[in-house]
Amino acid sequence: MLIDTHNRVHNYLRISLTDNCNLRCFYCMPDETYHFMPNQQLMQADEILALAKIFVANGVNKIRLTGGEPLVRKDAGEIMCMLGTLGVELTITTNATRVHHFLPDFEAAGIRSVNISLDTLQADKFNLITKRNQYDIVKENIQRLLQQNYRVKINVVVVKGLNESEINDFIEWTKTESIHIRFIEFMPFDGNQWKSDKLVTWQEILAIIGAKYSIMVAENAPHDTSKNYTIPNHKGSFAVISTMSAPFCSTCNRIRLTADGKIKNCLFSQEETDLLQALRNGENVLQLIEASLQSKHKELGGQFSNNFEQINASELHNRSMISIGG
Repeated sequence: MLIDTHNRVHNYLRISLTDNCNLRCFYCMPDETYHFMPNQQLMQADEILALAKIFVANGVNKIRLTGGEPLVRKDAGEIMCMLGTLGVELTITTNATRVHHFLPDFEAAGIRSVNISLDTLQADKFNLITKRNQYDIVKENIQRLLQQNYRVKINVVVVKGLNESEINDFIEWTKTESIHIRFIEFMPFDGNQWKSDKLVTWQEILAIIGAKYSIMVAENAPHDTSKNYTIPNHKGSFAVISTMSAPFCSTCNRIRLTADGKIKNCLFSQEETDLLQALRNGENVLQLIEASLQSKHKELGGQFSNNFEQINASELHNRSMISIGG
C-alpha cells in the first residue's frame, strides 16, 4: 500500500494524458498563447501503462484519465483499452466535445462513469467561457451517455459574477435526468486570476439552492471530495466540492501524474518528482513514489489554509490547472 506520514492510504491515481485542450476556459488555461508540451516530453502509451502497473501493484484500484482534454490525444483510445486490462475502476474527465468519437473505446475499456466539465447551460455564455462554439455538441454527447446508461457527473466551477445565477438551472436539470451535478469552488492556480471575492462557497451554494428547493443530505463514500445531496422527487442529485471553504484533506487518497510524468502528491503541491525520466533510465520508480508520499503535507499542499480570504494567489507556487491535469 501507498501510505503517507498522516496514515492516509492512496489508492486513486489520476493520469493526465495531455496538457492540450480544444477549449480555452480562463480558470484552467492561463491565456491563448499557452505553449503545449512537445510530444517527446509526454508519457508515451507504453510508459503510461508501465507506470500505471507499478501503482496498481501497490494498491491503486481506481484510475481516472484527465487532461487538458484527454480525448484530443490521438492514441487516447489505445491508452484506455490498455489500462482497461489492469482490473481497476477506470473513469475519465472530459469536456465532452469529442465523446461521440470514443464511445466504442469507452465500452472496450470498461469505462462506465464519465465526468464532464460544463460551467453554464447558456450557449452564449459557454462561448464566452471557453472561447469556442461547442455547446450543442457537448449537450448532445451528454444525452448520448445518459441514453446508454453511463454514470454522468457534471463539474461546474462556480465563479461569482459569472454563473452563480445558473446554480438552480443545473438543479432543475436533475429533476428529469439521472445526472449528478458537482458544484466546485473556484480554486487558485497559476495564471487563473483567482481572487477571494470571486469565490462562491459551499454554504452560499446551499443557500441559493435551499431558497427554492428542499435539500436532503445524501451518504458520502469514505474518500469523497464532494458533499452529496438530493432533492425530493428529482431523478438526479448534486454535490459541492468545498476545497476552499471546507477542505477534505484528512481523507485524501489521490495521487496525480502529470502528462510529462511528474508525480504530484497534492493538487496544490509545489514539489514534483519525475517518474518518467526515472522509468526511462531504469531507476527504482516505486522508491520515488513512496518518497513523494512521505513528503506530502497535511493539507492544501502546505501552501495555504482554509482561511481563503487571506490568500494572496500571486504568492502561490504551482502549475496552471491545464498542466496539472484535472
